Amino acid sequence: MITWFDALLVTLWAALTALGARRGLSGLAWGLGGVTAAFLANSLGGAPVALILGALLGAGAGVAITRLIHTPLEEPWHLGAGAAGGFVLGGVLIAAMALNFPMDLRVDAQGARGVYPSVSLPPAVYRAVRNSVVQSGLHGVWGSNAALKTLLIPDQTRR
Repeated sequence: MITWFDALLVTLWAALTALGARRGLSGLAWGLGGVTAAFLANSLGGAPVALILGALLGAGAGVAITRLIHTPLEEPWHLGAGAAGGFVLGGVLIAAMALNFPMDLRVDAQGARGVYPSVSLPPAVYRAVRNSVVQSGLHGVWGSNAALKTLLIPDQTRR
């Protein structure tokens, strides 16, 4: 069942895809640069370091894009390239949003295991995240390679 949380995530993804298309080649550079900056910031440190590093990388990429790409919408295919960049960045953003709610640790006869999302969330948020189609489609990330986990769930990679 699609929840309000799914609708919010898909709307955000569509908005970032449209923004990338509107920017053309700059949107492609912006999307791929944003994913790269997020990965580097997540892999190099904790929250304060990641925030500072992400801001510096974002500002540097913005300056570089405006100086290197003078005509971002010169050809019709530039719109598609920009949409692809926005699509990639939007996908990473919504995946990170869907997977970064608190977890509970449950110990039973089978041993200790993490339960996602935490039942301590407000009831409306808990139901929306637990029943989310997007979140359930991303369950494979928990057991995936370290690079993907660093990009989407960095706090779980550091444990």
